[in-house]
Amino acid sequence: MSIRIELIEMFELLSSRFGPQRWWPAESQLEVMVGAILTQNTNWKNVEKAIKALSEKKLLSLKGINDIPLHELAVIIKPAGYYNIKAGRLKNLITFIVERYESDLKKFFSQDISRLREELLSIKGIGPETADSILLYGGGHPIFVVDAYTFRILSRHGMCDESASYHELQELFMDNLPRDASLFNELHALIVRTAKNYCTKTPDCANCPLADWGRCRPA
Repeated sequence: MSIRIELIEMFELLSSRFGPQRWWPAESQLEVMVGAILTQNTNWKNVEKAIKALSEKKLLSLKGINDIPLHELAVIIKPAGYYNIKAGRLKNLITFIVERYESDLKKFFSQDISRLREELLSIKGIGPETADSILLYGGGHPIFVVDAYTFRILSRHGMCDESASYHELQELFMDNLPRDASLFNELHALIVRTAKNYCTKTPDCANCPLADWGRCRPA
């Protein structure tokens, strides 16, 4: 069976079990960007608390985040953890957009995806997963987001080896599936849900929707 067919089968199995995921849970492009920074090394419930705190203080805007002193921003986003580091990363991103694009998110996201990705990766504190989350969920660009859950499921099902890089895993999806943002959005969300509920550190293979998919070898 080809990789393309296996990935399509994976999508169909997960869609059948879970239905539409409707990711990313945000009300604006900016909120997606903020969430992509804050979700690093923490769970989404903590991110929601931090975003709510920003919103309640009327700071969930480019101007609000850009203008507030760094130490004050850190205190507000404290629920997200690593708050001093994340405050700096968030400032770096927002300041970049304010200064380079005159606070125009439409202009920022309308660029060619390759150039936009390079710019995001040039910002201190933004790595491939965060950049691609911003591109896909914030900008609607067709790029597949890879995370630890993706690696776990693919490696356990014999689709990649333990030395596979972020780029190699991303290419696996992008070279074998249509370049469609909605498809990449939904499949990544389904993978995350599967990993959180079934393909955990101690996997529940008996109830997993991917139990008969690929060459499952949980570890």
